[in-house]
Amino acid sequence: MLSYLLRRLGLAAITIWAITLVTFVIIQLPPGDFVDAYVAQASAMGTAISAEEAHALRLLYGLDQPLWVQYVKWLGLVAHGEFGQSFEYGRPVSEVIGDRIWLTVALSLGSILVTWGLALPIGIYSAVRQYSFGDYLFTFIGFVGLAVPSFLLALIIMYVGFRYFGMNVGGLFSSEQALAPWSWAKLWDLMGHLPLPILVLSLPGIAQLVRIMRANLLDELRKPYVVTARARGLAERRVILKYPVRAALNPFASTIGYLLPFTVSGSIIVSVVLSLPTVGPLLLRSLISQDMLLGSTIILLLGILTVIGTLLSDFLLMWIDPRIRHGQH
Repeated sequence: MLSYLLRRLGLAAITIWAITLVTFVIIQLPPGDFVDAYVAQASAMGTAISAEEAHALRLLYGLDQPLWVQYVKWLGLVAHGEFGQSFEYGRPVSEVIGDRIWLTVALSLGSILVTWGLALPIGIYSAVRQYSFGDYLFTFIGFVGLAVPSFLLALIIMYVGFRYFGMNVGGLFSSEQALAPWSWAKLWDLMGHLPLPILVLSLPGIAQLVRIMRANLLDELRKPYVVTARARGLAERRVILKYPVRAALNPFASTIGYLLPFTVSGSIIVSVVLSLPTVGPLLLRSLISQDMLLGSTIILLLGILTVIGTLLSDFLLMWIDPRIRHGQH
């Protein structure tokens, strides 16, 4: 088991390095660079920037250097826990991201906990009570959750909240706490604003995982060992929970690998609609302005979240399935 863990950690480290390389190259594939985007934006606002000024900006930001030199310098900064200077904001990337990354992580973890906490029991119920009224109801809700985009659900909730309750449901803080320093009052205010965006972000995942759990468990419940256990007179709860649910959890647990980054990358439009101070809108802005260090850093963090999610998924599968622990698969 130790060799399995070490092998997975080694692969995770190689994957993170590959993410840094691919991210840095892909983000510079569009024509032009940050200076070109800056000059075009200034021209649209009626401000002319000369070629000499544009050249000086490229020298200042190091954009005149070859791509591999820029990558090596950025990789050296990342190795020391730094991420360079944001071109657009003129501040270190770590300061620009600031509290946004922790708010994003809190939102992501909350969404995953809600997704699992609701999808698991609902999926078990739908499988055990197949074709019951509850099964049909959850199936209908699941199809709605898969069909309705999250941003549209956010817009509906905002409209209902404002139209019928006079509430502004956007953001993660009230107006008096948004710019205030961190305190227990601000933390409590954050806790009061988290449930709504967590619900909006969790609904598609809940709908998908309910379908996965229901299908997997139905397949397990039809296998001979379940029929034999029932014939021996074992209690129904023990028959269902001891082996079938555990076996059905394998594909269910493997979804952690994409749930962590999905709650970040998949929430960009939702974050814009709900005015959430997460890294999603920052990523969108950095890609539009070609702020490569800021964009590369955020994509790198998404990649790290994917690797962490995959590792958690592997460890959970190893705990669930003894065959993995003993190296049979």
